Amino acid sequence: MADCAFCRIVTAEADASSAAAEVVYADDVCVGFLDHRPLFVGHTLLVPRTHVVTYADLPAERVQPFFAAGQRLSRAVQSAMASDGSLVLMNNVVSQSVPHLHLHVIPRRFKDGLRFWLGPRVRYGGERPTMAETGAAIRAALAAS
Repeated sequence: MADCAFCRIVTAEADASSAAAEVVYADDVCVGFLDHRPLFVGHTLLVPRTHVVTYADLPAERVQPFFAAGQRLSRAVQSAMASDGSLVLMNNVVSQSVPHLHLHVIPRRFKDGLRFWLGPRVRYGGERPTMAETGAAIRAALAAS
């Protein structure tokens, strides 16, 4: 897609005609490049070459090679940045600044100041469905897919 920033990076990498991004990894399925607004130095994005918006849109035959590349990239970023670990995450639609599937690989250090907060937390039951009702709904959706 011509209007997709990540597709332009993929195209530029394939054509070797532009320095649209600092590419650190490329194969037939995906391209990895440094985030232009990193949380920490070494923050890398991995995108599929094919334009898809969400994880669910990624063709089944590309899931394994995409995540194998993500695993390899995670090890490389940790090693290159001499970090204690990494944060590997993916947003789908909500908080997805570019509507093209991308996996973040972010080097982390103990006490690096990043406060990754998953909240607010909720409880099952009361005004909300019970755990059993929620589980049944998810199983039904899986059966229908």
